[in-house]
Amino acid sequence: MKKKVIYALLACFAAMGTNCKKQIVAGNGHSKPALTTGNQNLPASVNDYTVTWFGNNFADVTNHVGNAARSMWVSPDGIVYTASAWDEKSRNIGIYQNGVTIGAMGGTKDSQGSAIGGDSTSIYTAQQAPNAGYIGRYGRTTKTRNLLFKASNGTGDAIRGILVNGSEIFVSDFAGNRIGVYSNAGVLLREWTVTEPGPLAMDSQSNLWVAQMSTGQVKSYSTAGVAGAVIDMGANSRPSALYCDKAAGLLYIGDQGPDQNIKIYSNLSATPQLQSTFGVTGGYLESTTGIRGQTGDKRFTRVVGIGKDNTGKLYVLNNPWGGSWDLGRNGATDIHCYSTSGTLLWVLQALNFEGNAGADSGTDGADFYSGNIFYTYSGTGGGRFKGNTIDPFRYPTDPRINLADPSRGLHFGHFANVSGKRILIACGQNPDTFYSFYFNRNTDGYIGIPGDSFTKVRNGFALDSLGGVWISQDKTNAIQYYELTGFAGSGKPIWASPVSTAVPTSIAPLNRLAYLPNGDRMILAGGSADWTLIGNRIEVYNGWKAGNRTPNTVITLTRGQAKSLTASGNYVFVGYYAVPNIDIFDLATGTLVLSMTTNNDVYVGNDVDSMYGINAYRKSNGQYLVTKDDYNANKVVLYQWTPGQ
Repeated sequence: MKKKVIYALLACFAAMGTNCKKQIVAGNGHSKPALTTGNQNLPASVNDYTVTWFGNNFADVTNHVGNAARSMWVSPDGIVYTASAWDEKSRNIGIYQNGVTIGAMGGTKDSQGSAIGGDSTSIYTAQQAPNAGYIGRYGRTTKTRNLLFKASNGTGDAIRGILVNGSEIFVSDFAGNRIGVYSNAGVLLREWTVTEPGPLAMDSQSNLWVAQMSTGQVKSYSTAGVAGAVIDMGANSRPSALYCDKAAGLLYIGDQGPDQNIKIYSNLSATPQLQSTFGVTGGYLESTTGIRGQTGDKRFTRVVGIGKDNTGKLYVLNNPWGGSWDLGRNGATDIHCYSTSGTLLWVLQALNFEGNAGADSGTDGADFYSGNIFYTYSGTGGGRFKGNTIDPFRYPTDPRINLADPSRGLHFGHFANVSGKRILIACGQNPDTFYSFYFNRNTDGYIGIPGDSFTKVRNGFALDSLGGVWISQDKTNAIQYYELTGFAGSGKPIWASPVSTAVPTSIAPLNRLAYLPNGDRMILAGGSADWTLIGNRIEVYNGWKAGNRTPNTVITLTRGQAKSLTASGNYVFVGYYAVPNIDIFDLATGTLVLSMTTNNDVYVGNDVDSMYGINAYRKSNGQYLVTKDDYNANKVVLYQWTPGQ
């Protein structure tokens, strides 16, 4: 994993027909060999392609929305500060205003993401290792950290709430079961016991409100720790964000339990009363006015941050269920801003990190599925967030939210639509386990229902367009084929027992595979001792099921460190660990047809650093849609290419 490496991209790649003379790698002192693309003499018409994107508001690396914001503080003048545990391009603390990015601080991984607070001059966030249990103070003007002080003996999400009140900093030490009060210089002033304290808010009477997610309660204390009123939201509620509107005397509580909304309480100085709610009850899982799993205005996915500015605008931070690579199962960035009347003003989204999406042939490539997010593309870039395919309440053992699963972040989607029956198979960055999901629109809407899994896959995986699964398990030196024989009444795919075929000796060791039912065509790639990479040899077999074991076409890759392979129609597409290019080879002739990077203002990322980071689909009009993981700027790059045009 090269998460600490930042490649300096040179404007010399082959999409414009030039050689790449050298490559610079910054951050760890390593260098990689000069590469050439081999397509310098191709006709200009072949080099024409369109680059667009989805999964982020912005296409460029300067303004993109940061990765997996997990907590939020809003200043009175409407500047939004978010904290995450990782952002590849140093947006660990994101800064936004009026629906655009205005800055960043915290580098790639200063903050833990679990808590953030601020005042007129400073931002305070929980820090991660090697400063786990510490709070970092950052100047809002300088954007640099100027103080570290310890507030917990725990690690990970040890600190769950930070609130600044004048010269005092109130801290929820979740790991230590206490509230600690510190001076703004980091000196402990006092503390008291609270079991598993979470987010914090303070009302106009200087009562501190503390969320306890596991109990469904929000408790109040004086600033000296004297217990006061308790709001019991019910056993199924999960209070996950707090905000006090002091002028109105209201407490806003984000509930990430089944209600998936914001509850607003009044009468805080006596017996708090539920005055109203904001957001659709049930959120994205509500199925009366929308489709189960459908996102949108007030159909919240998991509220983790609430704030207001001095004009009364309301800001809501969501974490869509499904996880981020470095956070186990904490989700993407989804910020909504509302007017005082509740009208949605703008949305900021970053939905893809170490993930990719497969096209739905049932919509001829208008819809795309990552491992957890359902996108729709209508000709313009942006978030395009149509649905979250995870229901944590109906399917609590879904591997996409299983913290114990070693794959982490199952964001890579392999997708097939067989006669209207949808199959999603999700995997991680360098996986050996693949999880299947199926869909039943009548019972579950857009939700992917957990199905079977395929394990010990080290030498290649493919889901073909007919729903067949092809794998090569570790140390078997064979290819196992699971034919799709039908679907159960629930919509669950039924696969036959695997048929095993020896890997041809000419391609050993096998690293990747793809199968195209049209033409009974098998594509095998191999030669690398590192199972996460692809060797330099690709073999194409016509009539594989018919018994052909002699390759009809052999392609020799001249680039090093090939990482990802996909095939569709008449072409095989290869992505590389070393460069941002996607090379396209003709399956019949083996010739390099095109090398794609970017030809407009869409930033496409450094490279492909995941085994299944590219996907290809041939539309009915002959156009190819190729998706690519841009883990740098947290989006999915979409190439649109029609051969010969």
